[in-house]
Amino acid sequence: MFVTARPTANLDRIPVDVVAAIQELKQSLNAVILAHYYQDSEIQDVADFIGDSLELSRRAASTDADVIVFAGVHFMAETAKILNPNKLVLLPDLAAGCSLADSCPPDKFAAFKAQYPDHIVISYINCTAEIKALSDIICTSSNAVKIVKQIPPEQGIIFAPDRNLGRYVMQQAEREMVLWQGSCMVHETFSEKKLVQLKVNYPDAEIIAHPECEEAVLQHADFIGSTSALLKYIAQSQRTQFIIATEPGIIHQMQKAQPQKEFIPAPPMNNCACNECPHMRLNTLEKLYLAMKNRTPEITMPEDIRLAALRPMQRMLEMS
Repeated sequence: MFVTARPTANLDRIPVDVVAAIQELKQSLNAVILAHYYQDSEIQDVADFIGDSLELSRRAASTDADVIVFAGVHFMAETAKILNPNKLVLLPDLAAGCSLADSCPPDKFAAFKAQYPDHIVISYINCTAEIKALSDIICTSSNAVKIVKQIPPEQGIIFAPDRNLGRYVMQQAEREMVLWQGSCMVHETFSEKKLVQLKVNYPDAEIIAHPECEEAVLQHADFIGSTSALLKYIAQSQRTQFIIATEPGIIHQMQKAQPQKEFIPAPPMNNCACNECPHMRLNTLEKLYLAMKNRTPEITMPEDIRLAALRPMQRMLEMS
């Protein structure tokens, strides 16, 4: 993660109406606030655009704002900086990392890649700038199957870093790939046993799941898709109850879009809030305000890394 943090002052002075203060700063900075579906609902409500990784990448690539405030995790803010080298990109909390991105250290991945010199690398966008720089094409959960299907059948593929998404893409694209064994701590925490019990309690509910979930969970799903695909599905389905096997932050948008329907979060293995991403939830309205007020923490990176990471990002946008 590449960041620049400048000294700040009066960090304890938060306005009473922090939402109004954020709106004022947005105007004075010519800023755009991008938020992922997994953010807290109050952050989603102040964002200019809410989306999954693909949609937010497109928004970052096309914005005419001078400042991009990314309410998400660090790989997302890095992606915005890769696409916008001359813009100020801010991340409210530097500790907002990603267990999946952390599961793929660049040095170890470079050694892994060297074992398959004739393979191309398709990397899920949930990875660091260094991993993107080692990749040939980036993908998201929305477009991974579509991108893999465009690769000639004789061409070997390394897929990184998520093994669960990779396995799902292999099944859907009917294509063998070499998988890096990374995973998301949130999507691996869902309990198959508790999911089955929940289905008994809600027999009319459809189970919808993100492909980062483990295969044991996905086999019970009535629909599997990216966060944006899940939102579209609940709007189109005639059912009125849904069990949601992904980070429950998305339920806020589901309830706003379909208030007459019921959304039940899939249960984790333990009696905890383990199905909530602890990194995503580090961002708060107060930290968002302070980041804009103090114009820090700023995401930066070496230009050679940025350019190397930009090429596979551009290929993704072209192939999507």
